Amino acid sequence: MAERSTAAVDVADNSGDEPLTAKADAASTDGTAETQDAEGANSTDTASGRDGSAAAPASPDLHSGHKLARRYRLEECVTRLDGFSSWRAVDEKLRRAVGVHLLPADHPRARSVLAAARSSALLGDPRFVQVLDAVEEGNLVYVVHEWLPDATELTALLAAGPMDAHDAYQLVSQISQAMAAAHREGLAHLRLTPGAVLRSSTGQYRIRGLAVNAALRGITADQPLRTDTEAIGALLYAALTRRWPYESDAYGLSGLPKDLGLIPPDQVRAGVHRGLSELAMRALANDGATASRQEQPCTTPDELAKAVAAMPRILPPEPTFTAPPEYQRTTYQQGTYGRPSARPSSAAQPVIAVPPPPLQSRTGKALKWAVSALLIAALGLGSWQLAETVLDRSSDSGEPTPMQTTDDDGDDKNAVAPSKPLTVVGAQDYDPLADGSEKPATIKNVYDGDKNSYWSTDGYYSAEFGGLKKGVGVVLDLGEVQQVGTVDVSFLGGSTSVELRTTKDSSVPQMPDGFTKVAQGSGTNVSLKPDKQVKARYLLVWLTKLPLSDGGNYRGKISDIKVTS
Repeated sequence: MAERSTAAVDVADNSGDEPLTAKADAASTDGTAETQDAEGANSTDTASGRDGSAAAPASPDLHSGHKLARRYRLEECVTRLDGFSSWRAVDEKLRRAVGVHLLPADHPRARSVLAAARSSALLGDPRFVQVLDAVEEGNLVYVVHEWLPDATELTALLAAGPMDAHDAYQLVSQISQAMAAAHREGLAHLRLTPGAVLRSSTGQYRIRGLAVNAALRGITADQPLRTDTEAIGALLYAALTRRWPYESDAYGLSGLPKDLGLIPPDQVRAGVHRGLSELAMRALANDGATASRQEQPCTTPDELAKAVAAMPRILPPEPTFTAPPEYQRTTYQQGTYGRPSARPSSAAQPVIAVPPPPLQSRTGKALKWAVSALLIAALGLGSWQLAETVLDRSSDSGEPTPMQTTDDDGDDKNAVAPSKPLTVVGAQDYDPLADGSEKPATIKNVYDGDKNSYWSTDGYYSAEFGGLKKGVGVVLDLGEVQQVGTVDVSFLGGSTSVELRTTKDSSVPQMPDGFTKVAQGSGTNVSLKPDKQVKARYLLVWLTKLPLSDGGNYRGKISDIKVTS
C-alpha cells in the first residue's frame, strides 16, 4: 500500500466544504461554490486556500439585476465567500449566459486574480472553460467566464454511482492531457476537484477555474505539477470507487476507513479495472511508493497522460437491447386448426358438417378454369392487335429520320460547350461561429495549384469540432458573378465532410446561413456539383466533419480547390 500523499491531502482539505450545487445549477456554477457561511472558515495557512492575512474586505453588496459595464446583468449569486462572490449572469450584448466572479478592488488577492484570469484566457484551449473578460472597474474587479448549462458536474455523476471502466478511462485520459497542455504554458490549477470538472452532452470533459479558483482563495503550492497530478489521481480513484481516497469525507463522497492508509481501488470495490486501479495509485503515490508493482510514480500530468496512452485502449461496453415482448397470437390464430383442442376430452362434442369454402366445390372449380381460359385468350388477342398496329404505323410513316447537323468544321452544333477553369482572385478563412479566425496565414495554399501545400483548421477534441460550433470553412472570391459548374476539393489526412455554399452578393455574408447550400459530399477528393445551374461570386467551402489527425485531435486540411464553369 502506498503512503498518504501530503500534497494531495492539502488540496483535498481545502475543498471539502459542501458546495452549493444543491441550490444552483450543478453544471453551470464556477466550481468555487462553498458553504455560504464563511465566518467559521479556517484562515491560518495558504495551502488550505486562505492567505493568512487580515480579514478580507466584505464581498461587494450587489443584487440581482445589477449591470457591469452596461452589459453583464447579474441573475443569481451562487457563491459568497472570503470577500468574493460568484454569479450567474447574462451577457446582454451577445444574449448568452455567463459566469462572473466579483471582489473588491482593494481585496488582497484582487491583483493575483486578474493576472491568473488573463493568463488563463491566453491559453485558448477548448478543454477548459474559457475566461471571456477580466476587468478592474472603479472599486470592483470581476472575471467573466463561460457558462455551460448543458454540462454535468463530476460531483453529480459520482452521486449516481461509480463509473464503468470506459468512462473512467476517458476521464483520466482527457483531464491529464488537458492539464499537461496547461502546464506547458506555465499554468497550474491547484484546486482540481470533482466540482471543477464538467462532462458535456457530447462526452467531452472540460475543466473550469484554471488558475483563477486557486487565486480567488490564495492557494499556492511548492510543487504545482505534483499537486495537479495527485488531484487527477484522486478524481480517477473517486470515479472507480465512489470513495474519496483520504480519511476525510468530501464532495458528497465517503472517505476511506481510518488506519488503513491508501489502499488500491480494486481492494475497495470488486470488479474495478486492474490497469486503472494501478494508474490511480501511481498518480497518488508519495515518495516513490506504489500500490503493488514496481512502476514508477507519475509526478506530472504529462507522465500520467503518457501512462494512460501506453495502456490497452478500453472499449465502451456493448449496448444492451431489451428483448421484444412475446408474440401475441390474434383471435383467428388461436383456433384449433393444427393443434389439439384445449377443451376437456370428456365433453363429447357433436360433429357438424362444415360446407366447403366458396369455389372449392366441383362446380366452382370448373368455373375458375373457364374464367382463366377466357382471360388468357383475351390477353393473347389484345397483344396481337397491338403489335399489328405498331408495325403498320412504322411502315406507313413518311417522316425522314432526324439527323445531326454539323457546321463547316464538322463540330456538333447541339454539343454542350466544354467546361473551363475559373480564376480564384482571393480567399479568406471563415469562422463566424467562434473567434472569427482560423489559420489565415496559409489560406493561399488552397488555390496555389500545389497539392503538397495546404491550409488546416485548428485541432478539436471530436470530429464535430468538439461541440463548440457547426463548422469552419474557406470563402473563394471569383471577382465577379459567374456560372459555377463544379468545385473539386482535395483533402489531406482522411475523409472530410464538406458543403458548397454560394452567394451573388457583393460582400461576404456574416453567417453561414447567408449563403445558399447547393452541394455536399465527403471523402479525400470531393467533387461538388450543384443539381442546377448556379451563378455566384463568392463560394463557401464549409467543413462539417473532420478526420482524426496524427496528433490525436481532429483537424481538416485542404490542399487544393479547383473551380470550373
